Amino acid sequence: MGDVDGWRAAAAATGPADRAEAEAGVRLAYRAAGLAEPGRIVWAGSPREALRLLRDEPDGPCGPAARGRSVRDAVRSAPWAAERARLHERLGARGWGRHWAVTGARLWDTTEQLAERVRAGLVEELADGAAEEAEVRLLLLDAVLGQHDAAWLCAFGTDAGSPLAGLAAVARSAGWWWPYERLAVVCERPVELHRDEAGRLDRGDGPALAYPDGFALHAWRGMPVPGDFLAELGSLTPERVRAEENAELRRVMLEFYGYDRYLRESGAEPVHRDGTGVLWRIPLPDDEDVVMVEVVNSTPEPDGTSRTYWLRVPPDTRTARQGVAWTFGLAADAYAPLRET
Repeated sequence: MGDVDGWRAAAAATGPADRAEAEAGVRLAYRAAGLAEPGRIVWAGSPREALRLLRDEPDGPCGPAARGRSVRDAVRSAPWAAERARLHERLGARGWGRHWAVTGARLWDTTEQLAERVRAGLVEELADGAAEEAEVRLLLLDAVLGQHDAAWLCAFGTDAGSPLAGLAAVARSAGWWWPYERLAVVCERPVELHRDEAGRLDRGDGPALAYPDGFALHAWRGMPVPGDFLAELGSLTPERVRAEENAELRRVMLEFYGYDRYLRESGAEPVHRDGTGVLWRIPLPDDEDVVMVEVVNSTPEPDGTSRTYWLRVPPDTRTARQGVAWTFGLAADAYAPLRET
């Protein structure tokens, strides 16, 4: 219980699943729930492939007739609820809160954020219309998240003998999985995972999350973007940035291109100068203006040069001093540094 680093590593693990360990975990999870082991365990290259298998024809090998009803509640929800109730009774409300704060809460944001992005990507790719979206979302409710259940598993005991031992074995060995009466579908882990320091999916030159069957998600600092959009970031021009109609994608372009570079190469004109720096502004169609303050460090670098910094400030900024003051959380008339650095 409480192996935060170990479960963090499991949540972010990439590469081939340990199929033998995962399948043993699936069977153990069924037995712990008082269920007969599934007659078949089928592997999928990603959650996308799993959903395609489960959306098979009614009489297909993974269709409703072959798999039977979902047993997710018995396999996952019920034992988790029982373990939480047991801990809550033993620790009390405050004790449980402190325990969660130093275990599962430390992983919750990043794992839940990642799981939600996978869900959204699956719905976007597989659902064409409201009826298909409803079907996909219902099947997603049957999923056990495997490695992405790390936050919850981190808070409970998962050693041999624990009712969660089987779930933990799958989570340490594989990705998402779907438990049904007669069939379990288990997914491989991703082959690539790229995140920024805040734990958000982030990559500028390829998929941020990719599975071995080709299912992939592209993102820039957490924001979903089309894969072909990333391919053109290396050849951006100010004209291309201005031509982008999607304001969110335009912001991604600006972050990648560099606001300061964009201002320099767009023919922007300074709108204000004072002792703190130079205020620059350039309008963008259907979006807020890009406004930045150019400041020069008064302390020379070791080579004698003075370094220039660009500070992004709110679009309603009217003076350079107001912009610099805003970066310190001050009003312009309250900003009076003894020495500007």
